[in-house]
Amino acid sequence: MATEIASGSLGNTSEVDQHTSAAGLRAVATFEASKGLVVLVLGITLLAVHSHFEEIVENLLYHLHIDFDRRFGHMMLNAATTVADARWWGIGAAVGTYCSVRFIEAWGLWNRRVWAEWFALLSGALYLPWEMLKIIERADWDRIAVLVINLAIVLYMLWIRIQENRVRRVRSERALAASTQI
Repeated sequence: MATEIASGSLGNTSEVDQHTSAAGLRAVATFEASKGLVVLVLGITLLAVHSHFEEIVENLLYHLHIDFDRRFGHMMLNAATTVADARWWGIGAAVGTYCSVRFIEAWGLWNRRVWAEWFALLSGALYLPWEMLKIIERADWDRIAVLVINLAIVLYMLWIRIQENRVRRVRSERALAASTQI
């Protein structure tokens, strides 16, 4: 792997993928940007209401007719009162990091960058074992849909990279054949 990187056979990371469908990459880019946008909106909302978080939880429990003295109600109130400011900063940092990664990945895919294809393939593949474990714990349509969408994106990115590798190999073989004929 290190020799492939050193010799440049993996390609220039700023290289634009000329062979892959722009529509397919842009669809994945839109999906990734949407995930980042949803997390950003949720994060901003949480940070905006964090000073009233205990009151919001109390109102939610009241409207759901959950008794404050019951285990779940007590657990929710306890969690709402013990969230410290440091934890809110941690949540904000996690939201900012996640959104930045998703938006950078989306930009790269939208602009057909090879590095973004690799990044989408690897980052999507990292979630697959966790998503499968969640389905084993409790299978529901939401979890299955998340797994299927993520698997489709990972397989699409893998297909793109395999196709590009084939194109490079054919070019290399033709160049070698042309140089031996001279």
